[in-house]
Amino acid sequence: MSRYSGETKVYVGDLGNNASKQELEDAFGYYGPLRNVWVARNPPGFAFVEFEDPRDAEDAVRGLDGRTICGRRARVELSNGKGGSGRYRGPPRSRGRPFHPDDRCYECGDRGHYARDCHKYRRRRRYRLWPIVR
Repeated sequence: MSRYSGETKVYVGDLGNNASKQELEDAFGYYGPLRNVWVARNPPGFAFVEFEDPRDAEDAVRGLDGRTICGRRARVELSNGKGGSGRYRGPPRSRGRPFHPDDRCYECGDRGHYARDCHKYRRRRRYRLWPIVR
């Protein structure tokens, strides 16, 4: 039995600036049918590949992690976040792209918010009040 509980999305990191969707489809398509391939453009250097079967995703991670993809030694791992309950927390503040309830936070792995709105890993800002000297 798999320890990954059916995750079909794979994170591909350290790709560099010239990664192409076609190269990723060729490399990952060997392991099974793909649902979707998304390559980051701003900032570049990573991608997500979604398989139809979780076993194919696990095989791809085992087979491609540390291999050369798109001319660079890539890091390949299952995109299961850092845990979480999968509890829907409602829509985030309206910034950036439209919200979809199945999207996961890259910081904590929970569904229902994006990393910029993550309550667990929020950057704490401290403001220092300087005295007014007259």
